[in-house]
Amino acid sequence: MNKDVKPTGAEKSATEKSLNFIEQIVEEDIRNGLNGGRIQTRFPPEPNGYLHIGHAKAVCIDFGIAEKYNGVCNLRFDDTNPVKEETEYIEAIKEDIHWLGFEWGNIYYASDYFQDLYDFAIRLIKEGHAYVDEQTSEQIAAQKGTPTQPGTHSPYRDRPAEESLELFEKMRHGEIPEGAMVLRAKIDMANSNMHFRDPVIYRVIHHPHHRTGKEWSAYPMYDFAHGQSDYFEGVTHSICTLEFVVHRPLYDYLVELLKTDEYRPHQYEFNRLNLTYTMMSKRKLMELVTRGLVHGWDDPRMPTLVGLRRRGYTPKSIRNFIDMIGYTKYDGTVDMAMLESAVREDLNKVADRAAVVMDPIKLVITNYPEGQEEQMRVLNNPEAETPEYHEITFGRELWIEREDFMEDAPKKYFRLTPGQEVRLRGAYIIECTGCKKDEEGRVVEVYATYDPESKSGMPNANRKVKGTIHWVSTAHALPVELRMYDRLFMVEDPASADAEDLAELINPDSEQIIPVAYAEDWLRDVQPEQHFQFVRKGYFTVDKDSTPDKLVFNQTVGLRDAWAKKNASKK
Repeated sequence: MNKDVKPTGAEKSATEKSLNFIEQIVEEDIRNGLNGGRIQTRFPPEPNGYLHIGHAKAVCIDFGIAEKYNGVCNLRFDDTNPVKEETEYIEAIKEDIHWLGFEWGNIYYASDYFQDLYDFAIRLIKEGHAYVDEQTSEQIAAQKGTPTQPGTHSPYRDRPAEESLELFEKMRHGEIPEGAMVLRAKIDMANSNMHFRDPVIYRVIHHPHHRTGKEWSAYPMYDFAHGQSDYFEGVTHSICTLEFVVHRPLYDYLVELLKTDEYRPHQYEFNRLNLTYTMMSKRKLMELVTRGLVHGWDDPRMPTLVGLRRRGYTPKSIRNFIDMIGYTKYDGTVDMAMLESAVREDLNKVADRAAVVMDPIKLVITNYPEGQEEQMRVLNNPEAETPEYHEITFGRELWIEREDFMEDAPKKYFRLTPGQEVRLRGAYIIECTGCKKDEEGRVVEVYATYDPESKSGMPNANRKVKGTIHWVSTAHALPVELRMYDRLFMVEDPASADAEDLAELINPDSEQIIPVAYAEDWLRDVQPEQHFQFVRKGYFTVDKDSTPDKLVFNQTVGLRDAWAKKNASKK
């Protein structure tokens, strides 16, 4: 729309309806000329684990707002706890953001501001806004009071500033044992907001930092570092999840003490992502990894972005899913089926089709000439705007799915059974004539005859049959390994379980390995993270464990929601 043309009432209404509440705030700020119309956001992960699907929601709003309003989104690592933070996580987070399709303006670290934060803390002590407390964490917690009862003052609350300054200096240089003392903000022990009751703003940690080494032994708490870092960087819209609503007054209080001009950042909160059959707690996800309940952070059953990527989820499917669920000011739980539907929708458009036989049984076409072969032309993807094809070799002996043959079939069974016709995908119509069994009575071969005039373009090609089955030539089949994945947990709300109980909730069928399945030979040269629809089976992606001698495919998702059917049967 031309900037000089004002939208009509209807157009304006439609536009407003399409905006989430954060976008509405941003547009209002721009109209009012706040910060000169400048928009700056940040994504501030702590590098103590891998990003998960919940973080993706934050990534999309932080970077998306900046993109939409010609602003900048910076990446800032909240690295104020050296015990849990590692460079490995930093690199993984950067890769995940790029994979989702976003680019940051600058990279910052909370550790960039250690000196500035320390200087600010010194000023607070001198101005009577902070003091060193030598009580234990248990004593401090007991003095906090309750939401309905005020707290009690620390015996160190009125400690002289000079004394606190001296002790704080010792904390900073590693002369104080861990847990022996903390620096607390001196605010209001009777405040209805528990976060105002003299919160701890610095604690002692004797552990090398991944960037500053042993330079510091006193580290700022989140509430002290976050708002101040936003201010140092010039953030205009500090977007957090709803659990930080109660932290906002303290955020504002500290920023007001820090700021030296009219500018100040503002915090806004949205609903975090809660998904059925999964969890977003880093601590519990770490528990799964460290206890060996999964194969690592990138296990395809994990809700981590590296896990979802390995499973076969696409950046577009995740971003579309985030768009679908939107941003609100109230918490709720989203059905996992919505995420699975989003990846189905995307892969249906981009994934080439291929035939893979998972539980093979041999089909012999008895009237097809021995030694003869021919190439069948098969459409790669019927959803593609420009049709592309590949060829597969047809011959006398084929692999078909064991479930596609039944000797004594019910009335509505439309696959192979004696006397019944089916179409072989991309090839001929065949009629089943019988089968061969081993000594145990297990079917080992199925026999059929084909109609040589039933291939596409021939006189009988349009003859109607009720069933179509897929196949792979036995002579040209490519052996592959399939890893079949399902939801990691059996229960809808595993997030509510204690970490030590997680093993009991694991779905025993969440991972099943098919060591040898037979695929079309043209898949031989595929690369990791390529996506395919295995006809009648589901969507799959090439796993990084693949080698030239052995391809491995991970099941991303089935063709339809199997869990909806399971849950319906329980009712």
